[in-house]
Amino acid sequence: MENEGPMDDRSHLAHLLREGDVLVMTGAGLSTESGLPDYRGPDGVRRVEPMTVSEFRAGVAARQRYWSRSYVGWERFRTARPNEAHRHLAALEKAGLFETTITQNVDGLAQQAGSRDVIELHGNLGRAVCLNCRALADREWIQQQFATRNPVFAQDAERARDLPLRPDGDVDIDPSLIHDIELVVCPTCGSDLLKPDVVMFGESVPKDLVAHCFNRLERAKSLLVVGSSLGVMSGFRFARRAAERDIPIVLVNTGWSRAEHLATRHVHRPLSEVLQEAVWDVLGDVDRDASGDRRR
Repeated sequence: MENEGPMDDRSHLAHLLREGDVLVMTGAGLSTESGLPDYRGPDGVRRVEPMTVSEFRAGVAARQRYWSRSYVGWERFRTARPNEAHRHLAALEKAGLFETTITQNVDGLAQQAGSRDVIELHGNLGRAVCLNCRALADREWIQQQFATRNPVFAQDAERARDLPLRPDGDVDIDPSLIHDIELVVCPTCGSDLLKPDVVMFGESVPKDLVAHCFNRLERAKSLLVVGSSLGVMSGFRFARRAAERDIPIVLVNTGWSRAEHLATRHVHRPLSEVLQEAVWDVLGDVDRDASGDRRR
């Protein structure tokens, strides 16, 4: 597909939204203004190496390391709030300009902002799943149980709370803090194989969920990718399928994208700025504050 056309980027995006039946896909870049870091820099290079599912399954020590680091980071992760980009997308959905958002994010911020039809491709950090019996457990319950079982660690961990938060919601704490950790066990079967209910590296998105997303894509007139480099196949495959079906693809992010060669447009500007303009251009008088003045 050619990257040139008679309209500039802003006009092109407004036209796409007015046409309707847009499928939106979001990634970690959507939540960076909420204080949650993304995985890759502008050049596409991964900043951190997250724990893989095979490591997590391999032994108690790996799970002790994961949950200790997650315990420290959780309080900051859970208190993140939606930013303007989240709210602009929710406003566009509410106006009926698109129906579904497929998000690769695990933070739940799109729903908090008011988006209603959100498919969580990679799960949600707000819950855990038992790898033994598949029962679910609330993340807040795990946090409380972990502190009760490890009071010395919970006290020592206060020293690490200001360390940088990582994309998985954990903190890279000093390994010397992680000793004699008692893991929280599944409240249903008693196994210590509680894992965050997210697709870890090395796992696959459930086939039925992928099929549901493909079905939604088949009904779309266009694909709008916001804040994602599509660097992993779980997201990139939807851009590839869209290109195969001649469905226009617009990318909005400030860095590299794996789907650059497939896109109709690649808008290299801050997300909140681009989406604010879309709200102004497409919703017009609908987007007014209490005083009746358009917000700018």
